[in-house]
Amino acid sequence: MALSGKPPTPVKRLEADSIWLEYGGRNVLQNIYIKVEVGQITGLFGRNGCGKSSLLQVIYGTRSAQNSSVRLDGHYVERVYRHRHKLAYLPQHQFVPTQLRVAEAFDLYKSSLAYAHVLFPELSDLLVYRFNQLSGGQQRLLETIMVVTSPAPFVLLDEPFSNVMPLHVESLSSLLIVSRASKGILLTDHYYHDVLAISDTTYLLTNNGRSILLRHPEQELRDYGYLT
Repeated sequence: MALSGKPPTPVKRLEADSIWLEYGGRNVLQNIYIKVEVGQITGLFGRNGCGKSSLLQVIYGTRSAQNSSVRLDGHYVERVYRHRHKLAYLPQHQFVPTQLRVAEAFDLYKSSLAYAHVLFPELSDLLVYRFNQLSGGQQRLLETIMVVTSPAPFVLLDEPFSNVMPLHVESLSSLLIVSRASKGILLTDHYYHDVLAISDTTYLLTNNGRSILLRHPEQELRDYGYLT
């Protein structure tokens, strides 16, 4: 049978459901449900140690859980990271090999330099440098730009604003706002004002490892003791 030649239908929804993670005798995540949709930025809040990074790792597929269901448009996907250009992930730690030049890293990740240049014109001056020649803040900024401008329709960002200059936090926020037209973005960071300012949907992870969809984010974050 001849193939129709039609491009695949773009994926619109990422769901993480029934996630249960425990280690060291402690329940870290319990029956978590989070939905990320293309066209939206989803903010994820929670105190240190409540399992935010672990949740992102389970969704991405690099951490095993006692139970989990990660779905793209309702279809279960095991270890999403093995499926090319489905999900891009920025971990807390540096992930680009330090000997790579910036231009090489962008090319390997299939990230769009032209797209990134619009908000970060200084990127042109950094392309020839190796990552180990850059400051920690520059490395973090570039890794975040790479992940956001990759071909993946969904993006997980674990503290992208960490160690980044305030001016670049503003530029990264603008990049995320522009990018959400074609992507679904899940974002967690302790710069909660910056996350709240750009989020369309927000969840809170409680200290007992449960997820709560917030209808009135700032007030509910205060009610639950996340903000004082």
